[in-house]
Amino acid sequence: MTTAEASAPISAPVFAPVFAPAKINLTLHVTGQRADGYHLLESLVVFADVGDRLWIAPADTMSVEVSGPFADGVPVDARNLVWQAAELARSPCHIHLQKNLPHGAGIGGGSSDAAAVLRHFGIMRDAVRLGADVPVCLSMQPQRMQGIGEVVSPVAGMPCCDILLVNPRVTLSTPAVFSALAVRDNPAMPQDFPGWPDAAALAHWLATQRNDLLIPAMGLAPAIGDVLQAIRGSDALYAGMSGSGSTCFGVFASGEKASVAKASIALKQPDWWIAQARFLAGDR
Repeated sequence: MTTAEASAPISAPVFAPVFAPAKINLTLHVTGQRADGYHLLESLVVFADVGDRLWIAPADTMSVEVSGPFADGVPVDARNLVWQAAELARSPCHIHLQKNLPHGAGIGGGSSDAAAVLRHFGIMRDAVRLGADVPVCLSMQPQRMQGIGEVVSPVAGMPCCDILLVNPRVTLSTPAVFSALAVRDNPAMPQDFPGWPDAAALAHWLATQRNDLLIPAMGLAPAIGDVLQAIRGSDALYAGMSGSGSTCFGVFASGEKASVAKASIALKQPDWWIAQARFLAGDR
């Protein structure tokens, strides 16, 4: 466990834990680039029932402590987005962050943590000041993300799929992946989504879409190709990469099939991080 101002007294009991779910970009279309360098995106985003947890309590001064399997390297000062989120809320507090998700992994990480703090304090505006992924993380429902990430709209008809999240324990820099992107004005997603009655229908549709960051990410981290091959070699209906990597996901027809795939992949790759999960807030 690491801490900043760990000895600072907590002035009230710690609240119930706040959940910060893994964010999954089922698609990620890079459609342009603004003059200020920010990329324009379109993405179908869902959230999983695995993630980080935070305990937040009022305090006279800000302090952050971090525990969990991925605590190493997480800053415990104003560099941490949870600290910045509390400052945006103008609410000094003590935050205990249990870091269960790998960082630099394309599944929300610090953005989801920061959004959890904002939700806790009822702050639902100005989230983009903390990062392009923070606005979409304010809601844990399926959403369409556009612009640089600040334009979000709910998506209905998302089946509650069983999935695997697989990371080869490789950290990727999002700016580095975007810098390696060759084409920045790719086609957008369809204006209207077809609706997906089940996981198979969703998987079939995803196969017609893209993650435009996959090729540059694989160039920087070839292990992503190994992960996708492992997922595709299981009973997955679809395999893709989330965000800028390096976490990949597999969509399965059932929890049983996902569980069998998890055991098989873990046996062959015991050093990889693998989590079995389901989509949050699906309609079915």
